[in-house]
Amino acid sequence: MYYFKRNRTLLGGAFTTVELVFHAVVRSVRSQHHNAVLAIIVNIIQVLALVAVFYIIMSFLGPRVAKIRGEFILFLLSGVFLFITHIKSVGAIAGVSTGNNPMMLHSPMNMMVVLLATAFGMLYTQTMSIIIILFLYSVTVSPIEIQDPGGAFAMFVLAWFTGCAIGVVFMALSPWFPGTVTILKNVFRRVNMFFSGKMFVANALGGAMLAMFAWNPLFHIIDQCRGFIFRNYFPRNTSWEYAVWVGLALLMIGLLGIFFSRQHVSQSWNARR
Repeated sequence: MYYFKRNRTLLGGAFTTVELVFHAVVRSVRSQHHNAVLAIIVNIIQVLALVAVFYIIMSFLGPRVAKIRGEFILFLLSGVFLFITHIKSVGAIAGVSTGNNPMMLHSPMNMMVVLLATAFGMLYTQTMSIIIILFLYSVTVSPIEIQDPGGAFAMFVLAWFTGCAIGVVFMALSPWFPGTVTILKNVFRRVNMFFSGKMFVANALGGAMLAMFAWNPLFHIIDQCRGFIFRNYFPRNTSWEYAVWVGLALLMIGLLGIFFSRQHVSQSWNARR
């Protein structure tokens, strides 16, 4: 009755995996809300609310804080988009259970499928939200001009990738230290509110201040993204390669930790907590 046909070829296994990931992505998107469209609308409202808050703050500080000649609202959107994508990717991946997920009881499912589905579901939601916001702003307010759209989108994907890599590390630690991981996720979110560099650019920072932000890969990604967006800004103090290597290193560490945790995790762990 619950027979699952196993693929005898590598190509058949690849198609089966892609199909599983697709259905799991749909389930991941719909898990945010019973209606996938409403889930995207809710995400758009969250982005616009954060943009409005920073717009008010920057209005009091003055436009010269940005140090970039160009569309001021685009300066805010570039920081908020990447920040929300990064933070939500961390939270979504860290929330995936390593060994006690009920979906793991089904034969075709495995941890990698669930992990990819959660990551791509978050990427889909954020991408659709960004496209809709930029389209509506271009139509209703003023046309948006981006110097290098491909490079800006690559930085958006890099923010998503580094967020997923950090989330994988939290995911690996979660079975061992659930309370500590929850605190660390909240601390990481609060720290990135300031150290992500949403409200200023790296070229305007001195050496001492730059050292306080240079550890954060999101700071490098946002600054590099503004270099692709604005014609008159050339980021000299940041590097997108740093974010790539940090993301790859954290991803490998997290995957090793997940593999180790799955060999030892037990349902009885939650009973004693």
